[in-house]
Amino acid sequence: MRVHLLLSAGRGPRECEWALIELLVRLKAEAAARGLRAAVASDTSRSALVTVEGEGAGEFARGWTGTLCWQASSPFRTGIGRKNWYVIAQPVNLDVPHTGFSERDVDVVATRTGGPGGQHRNKASTAVRATHRPSGRVVVVDTERQFGLNRRIALRLLRERLEADDAAAERAAVAGRWRVHDQLVRGNPARIERPAIGASDPRGTRPPRRARGR
Repeated sequence: MRVHLLLSAGRGPRECEWALIELLVRLKAEAAARGLRAAVASDTSRSALVTVEGEGAGEFARGWTGTLCWQASSPFRTGIGRKNWYVIAQPVNLDVPHTGFSERDVDVVATRTGGPGGQHRNKASTAVRATHRPSGRVVVVDTERQFGLNRRIALRLLRERLEADDAAAERAAVAGRWRVHDQLVRGNPARIERPAIGASDPRGTRPPRRARGR
């Protein structure tokens, strides 16, 4: 089984970037302890995509879904009372299915339609009704006087509409991943993690230095 989790520091302060890194370390360690594979791909310093694979990956991901809290003193600022730094983690869909097109999956039926063109069209049944069985997409074409030409147009239209459906699904999946960054709710975390007892000064663990101009 494979599950994708997107972790984001949202619009929080720099400490949330640090919290993201610490939580990723904790997540990977826990996954390894359960015999799972957790691969991390960082999109930016404020987000990371985690792919968890193995038996029980779904249950593991649910335990890391929601608002996560890293509870520790800031490694950047002294004298502040705040110790809770929040990160959002949500499952996302990367494996958007694509509809393969094959003429073998299309039922083509001759039909009659009215309208311009006169009686020849109605008597000869030159119009085409084409149904793509896997998706249920249907097109009706009667623009030409010949059945073969209408059939060719119908198949082309079906292919184009299926490709458009796939493109729309891909855009929706990308938009869904971007929305995660704005869904962070601070407080009432689903999970709280803290540095291990006896761990070194947290100020020794910092996010990567930002590139100039960012």
